[in-house]
Amino acid sequence: MSKSNTFVDREDLNQALEVLKAGGLLLYPTDTIWGIGCDATNAEAVEKIYALKERASEKSMIVLLWNDNQLASYVNEVPEVAYELIEASDRPMTIVYSNAKNLAKNALASDGSIGIRVAKHPFCEQLLQRFRKPIISTSANVSGASSPRNFSEISEEIKAGVDYIVKFGQEDVAEREPSIVLKLDPSGKFEFLRK
Repeated sequence: MSKSNTFVDREDLNQALEVLKAGGLLLYPTDTIWGIGCDATNAEAVEKIYALKERASEKSMIVLLWNDNQLASYVNEVPEVAYELIEASDRPMTIVYSNAKNLAKNALASDGSIGIRVAKHPFCEQLLQRFRKPIISTSANVSGASSPRNFSEISEEIKAGVDYIVKFGQEDVAEREPSIVLKLDPSGKFEFLRK
C-alpha cells in the first residue's frame, strides 16, 4: 500500500466511533473484504446486522480485535498455540474459539464458540484501539449473495441499511478474499474450516 492509501482521516474515524458508541451499524474496510460492523458487546446492534443481512441468527458472527493480548478478555481458555498461529500466518486468519465470554450472546454460535481475527489494517487498527471493544465483522452482503471483493461490489440495499459508510478504502479496487478460518479446540488441536 502506498502512503496515501494508509492515511486515516480523523473525521472519518470519529464518525465511525460515534456510530459504534451509539449502537449503530458501520460499513467499513477490513484486512479482508468490506464488512458490516457494530459493537460486538451490544446485542441490539448485533440484531440489526442479522436483520440487514436477512441472516439466520443461529449463524455466528466474526469479531475483530486489534491485538492478541485482548483474546483472554473474550475467550475462557486461549490455547498457547493460538498466539503461534496468529504470529505465523501470512494471511488474515480467523480462529474459532470455544467458550466465548463478554460478547453479545447473539453474536456467538449455538455451542458458545466465536470466530475472532486480529485485524491488520490501518483503519481497523485505529478504530479498534480507540473504541476499546471488539467489533463485529460480517461480509457486506445479504445472506446468500456473493461477498463483495471491493467497495464497488456492495449493493445499494446494504449501503442504505447502515448508519455510516467509512470513506477510507472506497477507491481501492483490488479484489480481496475472505480470511482463512480454523477451529481451535481448548486442547490445542485445530482444523481448517476455510483455506
